[in-house]
Amino acid sequence: MSHIINFFNRFGLLAMFLCILLEYGCFPVSSEVVLPLSGCMASMQKIPFIPMVLLSILAGLIGTSFCFFIGRIGGTRALARISNRFPKTKKPLRASFQTFEKYGIWAVGIGRVIPICRTYIAFVAGVSNQSYLKFLIASMVGISIWNTLLIGFGYLLKDNWYLVVSFYDQYKHILMLVIIFILSLYLIQLLLKKQEL
Repeated sequence: MSHIINFFNRFGLLAMFLCILLEYGCFPVSSEVVLPLSGCMASMQKIPFIPMVLLSILAGLIGTSFCFFIGRIGGTRALARISNRFPKTKKPLRASFQTFEKYGIWAVGIGRVIPICRTYIAFVAGVSNQSYLKFLIASMVGISIWNTLLIGFGYLLKDNWYLVVSFYDQYKHILMLVIIFILSLYLIQLLLKKQEL
């Protein structure tokens, strides 16, 4: 953990951008750690909240696009290699496919807030040949909500940012339901607007 903090201290916004990009690119970096820590460091370095969140969303979209195109180009063969090389990914991948089948186009946005499948939903979307534009829009909705919450907590708590991790571990199921509820309201609103047109 100290090496990440030192990295953030030394390179500031660039370091935060890279770590968030890597997390969304399926590297073994936890968003529950990186995002609140980024919020804390941004607050301490006097980086405004809105630019920090917007930069994190951009990093998330770039990172997740990398996974999407691996899924699109490599298809099921790439996923088979990943699950064979890393057996712990089998369960999350299965959960991601189930989420995708259940929620269709918005599975990507909803999947961003489901701990088991949020990392792998981009691979599934790529394998399923989802439109890249639709993938980006759905990703942006989920990433925006997730990043704003976790960076916001870090920004407010500052030196006590690590409390977000313990809070998340305790209440992640409730938090997940709240976020899914918010996403559902947003989707219903979009559908109603389409029907009016």
